[in-house]
Amino acid sequence: MRLALPAASAAGLAILTLAGCASVREPTTTLPQAYEAPAGVATPAAGLDTWWTAFGDAQLDGLIDQALRASPDALSAAARLAEARAVAQTALAALLPNGSLQGQGRKTHTEQLSGTVINIPGFSTNGDSESYSANFDVSWEIDLFGRLRSGRRAARGDVAAARFNYEGARASLAANVADTYFQARGLAIQLDDARETVRIQQALQDVADRRAQRGLGATSDADRVAGDLAQAQARAAGLEAELQAARRTLLVLVGRGAEPTANLPVVADLGAVPAVPATLPSELLARRPDVREAQARIAAAAGRLDVAERAFFPTFTLTPGLGWSRSLQPEFSSTTRNWSIGGAVSQPILDIPQLLIDLKAQSARTEQAVIAYEKVVQTAFAEAENSLVQLDADRRGVVLLQGGERRAARAYEAARVRYVAGIDDLQQALAAEQAWRATRTQLTTAQVQALRRAVQAYKALGGGWPAESLPMNARAR
Repeated sequence: MRLALPAASAAGLAILTLAGCASVREPTTTLPQAYEAPAGVATPAAGLDTWWTAFGDAQLDGLIDQALRASPDALSAAARLAEARAVAQTALAALLPNGSLQGQGRKTHTEQLSGTVINIPGFSTNGDSESYSANFDVSWEIDLFGRLRSGRRAARGDVAAARFNYEGARASLAANVADTYFQARGLAIQLDDARETVRIQQALQDVADRRAQRGLGATSDADRVAGDLAQAQARAAGLEAELQAARRTLLVLVGRGAEPTANLPVVADLGAVPAVPATLPSELLARRPDVREAQARIAAAAGRLDVAERAFFPTFTLTPGLGWSRSLQPEFSSTTRNWSIGGAVSQPILDIPQLLIDLKAQSARTEQAVIAYEKVVQTAFAEAENSLVQLDADRRGVVLLQGGERRAARAYEAARVRYVAGIDDLQQALAAEQAWRATRTQLTTAQVQALRRAVQAYKALGGGWPAESLPMNARAR
């Protein structure tokens, strides 16, 4: 219930004072001075903006560019941002006058069937009459206490949050494309290895069969190689299916899901892991889009808290208007015009208890936004530091496995030559071959993991969007 009592504003102010003016708590964003991880290399900020170019892979660059332009994820994020901007216009329009132009016209034919016919100027019981009118009525709320301006600040916070969500979605999309791309390349290498294993096992089986036929070896040796050959062929078939699925996933990610997978060649090769730029934990507050989004959520919640506070104050409204009318009757016509200026004031009285409940609820939601921001900051730091530590371990693992794979390959080649020459038995040749293949598989897995970890590190550090293009202060006061 609202009463038109200007003097009652004092009551609203008194109750608001007793309730205690709600305020936004300053978030705690203290972070360590440095990461407990090996330092990266000095690079400009643009190195994080388009981090995928650091891999030196033209195909990867092209796929990410396609994804950012045509992927359903990118288009959906852009549509959500457009929606948020459109919704924000409602808060901006509330500051402007609103009104409508109305007009009407009527023609009436009257035919008197009985009684005395009256026909005097301005009143006739018989004949035609016409009437026309037009009115333009305006209503404008005077934002004396800043309630509408607070709503505008909340809307700006929502738009900023939507913008950061959009940037975060694009950054995640780029990371997903790169991650899937490196997985596909790793599968291509493993498929080549599996096919090579099939070839080697086939050659060993041919040798074992010839030796068994000549009585130089046991038939069980040939049977064992045949079993290993079947396993290698089955593994190759499985890897073919996995690679096919990875290529289809990539096509969907870049917005080319209807194309055949043959349009996306995958080279069986893995490049070197690029160095991650050196950054400080404090830079996460500016670079991570999820951190910036959480900050904007606080700004939006603070604006709504201001609106809830100012709901206790009176509302003043101006209602000017213009009008025009014309009336035509037998032997009579009249044209008039008018203008009016009015005003109204509304002060909440009996609904103050409900307003107090709304204020407390919005204060709690604002505190939740602050807590969510603090959690996002802590999570961002943990993700960044963990990815850097794990990437360093992956790099060292790749170096170790590269040396082990070279030595295992030499050992296998020597064992194979001795077996073909009849110096060693099949058991030794197979053991050397299995050791080499196992080490090679571990090396490929480690290389893929290191590349994927680099992608995670770039994303965790806030790469993938031009952070400098947006102001740090998302509160938009």
